[in-house]
Amino acid sequence: MFTGLVEEIGYLESVVHSGNSMKIRIRASKVLENVRKGDSISTNGVCLTVTSFDSSTYTADVMPETMRLTNLGSLVKGSPVNLERAMLAGGRFGGHIVSGHIDGIGHVRSFREEDNATWISVECTDELLKYIVAKGSIAMDGTSLTVVDTDNSGFRVSIIPTTKDETALLRKKAGDPINLECDIIGKYVERLLSFRDDGRKKDISVDFLKDNGFL
Repeated sequence: MFTGLVEEIGYLESVVHSGNSMKIRIRASKVLENVRKGDSISTNGVCLTVTSFDSSTYTADVMPETMRLTNLGSLVKGSPVNLERAMLAGGRFGGHIVSGHIDGIGHVRSFREEDNATWISVECTDELLKYIVAKGSIAMDGTSLTVVDTDNSGFRVSIIPTTKDETALLRKKAGDPINLECDIIGKYVERLLSFRDDGRKKDISVDFLKDNGFL
């Protein structure tokens, strides 16, 4: 599990394609501290397993499903990526629950500066948009952000100077793909409600969710 608080910007050192999958090597520093083979590192929001490492890089395999659902396949040598190590038990939980399992790709519509804030407008599919609500959380390339508002085809966020400096979000341009992971709470609620009319025994109902403050 991750928090969406990016620890550093890494860079794609090399990529080897093999059919619909690939192996990537990322240049990094902070996330390599105390790293072990098999550890998880969020790479542009994608939970990847470290298969090997040295003092300045780590290697990970990218499976076909990950290639289909994320922007990792569009990276080239030198591309910047947001990096975060998996959260330790007892660590501070400063962002929101981020699994590292991308729901799909959005595309940057525009950037707009307003005083010390930068507005980012993102287009996404209806399948993703149904999980995105104003004042809710969204992970964009692994960065935990608050949704300001939504429209018929996407949403907007506003980022602070620290996020500008410590993530690779503003290195994108209009039209670029961006990995989106929606808040998992909405997906769990949808799954629970899908059992409402199928005749299966259930202990959780719409009334239960309302009575306990979930709806």
